[in-house]
Amino acid sequence: MRCDYCDNPAVVHETTVKNGVTKQVHLCEEHAREAGIVLPGQSSPQKIQQVLNQFVISKSAPGKRATKKSCPTCDMTFADFRHGSMLGCADCYETFEKELTPIIERSQNAGTHHVGKAPQRAGVSIDRQHQIRQLIKELDDAVAAEQYERAAALRDKLRTLEVSFPPTPANEPTET
Repeated sequence: MRCDYCDNPAVVHETTVKNGVTKQVHLCEEHAREAGIVLPGQSSPQKIQQVLNQFVISKSAPGKRATKKSCPTCDMTFADFRHGSMLGCADCYETFEKELTPIIERSQNAGTHHVGKAPQRAGVSIDRQHQIRQLIKELDDAVAAEQYERAAALRDKLRTLEVSFPPTPANEPTET
């Protein structure tokens, strides 16, 4: 495979799919460096800067070295995560939230919250079931808070949805 910009052999091959359109880029070593891609065995200016920042004397506390942020539970640093690609514990997500958010957004097409996934053939029925469960929860909360007028309105909405969506054996209430 040849570089997209010259006749040299390509050493970087990148494939991106965005909105169903596939784009392939093939770069030689020189053009990869120009694009800011660090090849194995090479050092990047950003990595050098990170190493230097670790040993820079902190301005707020003269005489002390800058300390690395680490997880209070498992003592993992962000550098450890970058090296191993795995976090040490659940608290690492909170400790490194600022650093992890851009990584998660890039890997999940700008999504940062799990919204679940449903089969396409289920379509509207899944959405309607979710809406019914949400209304039941709101109805329970309204009754618990003694907001009976709001509870009556929610009950009426719920009945309207249940009429247009009769219970099936899977979601039919059981009597105890």
